[in-house]
Amino acid sequence: MDQQKEQGTPVGAPGQQIQVKIPDDVLKGVYANMVQVGHTPEEFVLDFMNVIGVAGIVTARVMLSPGHTKRMVAAMQDNLKKYEEQFGTIKGAAGQTVPTTTSSSDHKFGFDTASAK
Repeated sequence: MDQQKEQGTPVGAPGQQIQVKIPDDVLKGVYANMVQVGHTPEEFVLDFMNVIGVAGIVTARVMLSPGHTKRMVAAMQDNLKKYEEQFGTIKGAAGQTVPTTTSSSDHKFGFDTASAK
C-alpha cells in the first residue's frame, strides 16, 4: 500500500525524499564573485564568473526553466531573510547595505541582467 502511494507522489512533492548523487568534480564546487543572467522565452541562463580586475572566467553555466527560476529566486529570498535574521544585514562595498532586489538597470554588487536574443 505504501509503495503504491509513493508511486503516485509527484517528483519534488513536499516531504518527498529524493536520492541525489554528486560527482566528485561537482562536489568540490566553484567560486564566483559575479553572475550574468540572460533569458529567452524558454530558459534562463546564469553565467557564474570569477572576475579579478578587468579579466575573468566563467566558472559555471546553469540553465533553468522559467518556472524553476522563479522557485529558485523565492528559495534564495527566503534563505537570505533567514541568514540576515541570524547573522545581521548583509553589507556591500564601503559598508553599503545590499538591496534585496534591484531593477533591471541597477547592476551593482556583481549582478548583471542581460536579455539573450
